[in-house]
Amino acid sequence: MIPTLRARFQQRFTPAGDGGPPDRFDRRLIAPMVLGSVLNPVNSSMIAVALVPIGSALGAPPSQTAWLVSGLYLATAVGQPVIGRLVDMFGPRRLYLIGTAMVGVAGLLGSVAPNLGALVAARVLLGFGTSAAYPAAMHLTRSEAERTGRDSPAGVLTALAVSAQTVSVIGPTLGGLLIGLGGWRTIFLVNVPLSLACLVLGALRLPKATKIAKGAKGAQGADRAADAGGVPVPVAHGIDLPGMALFAALLVALMVFLMKPRAEDWYLPVLALLAGAAFARRELRVPEPFIDLRVLGGNGPLLATFLRQFLSYTTAYAFLYGFTQWLEEGRGLHAAAAGLVLLPLSLTGLLVSAVTGRREAVRGKLVVGSLVQIAGCAAMLTLQAGSALWLLAAVGALMGVPQGLNGLANQNALYRQADPARIGSAAGLLRTFMYLGAMAASAADAAFFQHGADTGGLHHLSLFMLAGAVLLLAVTVIDRSLGTLTPRKA
Repeated sequence: MIPTLRARFQQRFTPAGDGGPPDRFDRRLIAPMVLGSVLNPVNSSMIAVALVPIGSALGAPPSQTAWLVSGLYLATAVGQPVIGRLVDMFGPRRLYLIGTAMVGVAGLLGSVAPNLGALVAARVLLGFGTSAAYPAAMHLTRSEAERTGRDSPAGVLTALAVSAQTVSVIGPTLGGLLIGLGGWRTIFLVNVPLSLACLVLGALRLPKATKIAKGAKGAQGADRAADAGGVPVPVAHGIDLPGMALFAALLVALMVFLMKPRAEDWYLPVLALLAGAAFARRELRVPEPFIDLRVLGGNGPLLATFLRQFLSYTTAYAFLYGFTQWLEEGRGLHAAAAGLVLLPLSLTGLLVSAVTGRREAVRGKLVVGSLVQIAGCAAMLTLQAGSALWLLAAVGALMGVPQGLNGLANQNALYRQADPARIGSAAGLLRTFMYLGAMAASAADAAFFQHGADTGGLHHLSLFMLAGAVLLLAVTVIDRSLGTLTPRKA
């Protein structure tokens, strides 16, 4: 009996690289993958309830504290695909460890920052540091699927998506509680223990790349070899640093303009256009491009997924930041109370993700998610400064439904549509479009709350969100390729 139980335990939990079964996902990878992947959404969402307290403490108006949001998103939008490409080239372990170490350093810097400029710098460092774990996790998921012959790791993809969605919606509540306990600096300091946990788990459980072979061509000409943990690692023939620099210039110019569009800043979109043209020219000519535009341009379904990601999160983040600021300024709630009002958002998102996670149903999830977003935006148009707390909580609960559907659907679509050899960079681009949506939402919040987060501004923001939700529904309905996304047979 005892030997039988021991054999079952080893079969279930021993990694394949150490003698475990060749057809089972290495479960030891799940904890570092999930914990690392939530570092970005937890820092993205906790700040929502801290903007007003930070502004009061440092004497900064909303137009300046918006950089705390935009700085992280700018760094992340650039960092995700860049680090994702490095993950594809060099393997996930070292990028994961470097990135999560940066998160701890940024948390310490933010906890002692003397002014807003230093705080923004800490948030930028957080953005780069949190950019490594998600591409690394998607790379490991694809590699394990290829190793085991099971090309539909629904449980692992669900764990990644549900954890990120859950943390995103719990973040404001968690941030409010931390601020209530120790002030706004605690939302930075909490990154230190999270970073240490990631470093320990990553060092102990992520596979070490020991060999990079030459000669065996992969899907896009990238060479592959097995590391000590059984995970294939593409060969790096060279890093496209000029391509990465042009891509960064494109995004920085575009996103800085989106933060506060003004006629006198006309040169920014021009600079973005020039950088984009130079980027496209280079990527179409070099043998090992940072982003293979020839493949990406021919993959219409993947481009549509990136667009849906942008639209989904433009509405989601406009609600997260705009509604939260209105709760504190327009409704007059304390940061901790605002976090509690948003708790139904968290619970609904968690419940919907958990119930629907193992069913791919990409089209169905996106249709329902966009319809509920439309209903939620319409409900926001009825809110007033004296609206009852139960009504505010109900609106939050309604908006939690698409939080639990859209991100998971887009992630599953990307997993089926992306080139396996570039899954890390594709996953990074998915996050880039997510944060482009967040930047558009931040720009909308700034535009509609120019004189404070009043009810009139909230209603105008609601109309903006409504337009995005309608467009998301239209893009989903007309995309016939979504109906063909089914798990591949091993």
